[in-house]
Amino acid sequence: MDKLAGMAMFVRVVEQGSFAAAADISLVSSAMVAKHIRTIEQRLGARLLHRTTRRHQLTEVGKLYYERCKTVLAEVELAEQSASELQSAPRGRLRLVAPVSFGTQSLVPALVDYLHQNLDVSVDLALDNNPHDLIGEGYELGIHIGDLTDTNLVARPLKPYRRVLAASPDYLDRCGRPQIPEDLVNHMCLGHSYWRLQGRWHLVGPEGETREITIKGRFTTNQGGALRVAALHGAGIALQPELLLAADLDAGRLEAVLPLWSYKPTPMHLVYAPDRRPTAMLRSAIDFLVARFG
Repeated sequence: MDKLAGMAMFVRVVEQGSFAAAADISLVSSAMVAKHIRTIEQRLGARLLHRTTRRHQLTEVGKLYYERCKTVLAEVELAEQSASELQSAPRGRLRLVAPVSFGTQSLVPALVDYLHQNLDVSVDLALDNNPHDLIGEGYELGIHIGDLTDTNLVARPLKPYRRVLAASPDYLDRCGRPQIPEDLVNHMCLGHSYWRLQGRWHLVGPEGETREITIKGRFTTNQGGALRVAALHGAGIALQPELLLAADLDAGRLEAVLPLWSYKPTPMHLVYAPDRRPTAMLRSAIDFLVARFG
């Protein structure tokens, strides 16, 4: 900032024609103006001005430095103006990361609505079930499902992530419809290979009661979308996010199994880096997503 202040003072001296005139418009003493110019000349090791009793003339070095100073100061002013504009109206590119199923089924439609409302914003969405270094990788926002581990982030709670049981009507006609959670041990249950507790489903009932059911099955994959397709083709009972299966359940392609029971709800948060002066784009996106999913 000292260098910028010196540059600005040098430009004033050149354009006003004297130290005294520059001092008047800067509301400082002529001695302070002279100190700025002397500091610059000492730093550069060159004289910028030929001083006379009536007017100061630029040296060759001074002429070049004057033009460069004007360019630098104009760029600084433009940067300040751009930052101010970002604070007043949503504009820019919003980068965020979210888990695949939630991102595909729920977040993408919401972001399309957000873009319709904010025409000067663009969105760059990464879908990945692996954890990310939000700050280090340059994401403004993230959707985190599960327990929070990064205490350096701000976390806004969203509705818990709910998983439900479903199977195709064809499979249930062939293999029977479970009436209680314990009936699942006699069925083909479709497994998610990323789940920490393989072979067990922790179910919560209508009164908050819990059951831990040991399951078996012949099909496992690391993607919820693939488990949905397997269920649609009669491979067994899937335990997947309600939002992923909602359209198939409504259309009758899948049938709810033990509809009063679900997997233990998982916390979900909108996370972002702390910022005492967030941009209008970031503020608007946070408010929109919390209103939609909170």
